[in-house]
Amino acid sequence: RYGEPMLKKVRQLIESVNDTLKGQLDLEQHGGRTFDGVAVRVAQRLLAMTAAIWHNNKTGAPVTRSLIAYDH
Repeated sequence: RYGEPMLKKVRQLIESVNDTLKGQLDLEQHGGRTFDGVAVRVAQRLLAMTAAIWHNNKTGAPVTRSLIAYDH
């Protein structure tokens, strides 16, 4: 079909982002009880991951998306 290759790439990107959010950030077990609580916890984790990627990039880490060094 027309546009199918592009949609496959977008779908792969979306699935990759979802897997990262669920796996590395434990978003399935966020602990929020209200919508605002969930939003704050998700935002905290996304900002923490962004900071870790930025730090890894600035320090010249070989893998910038790895959060293993911060997993304590």
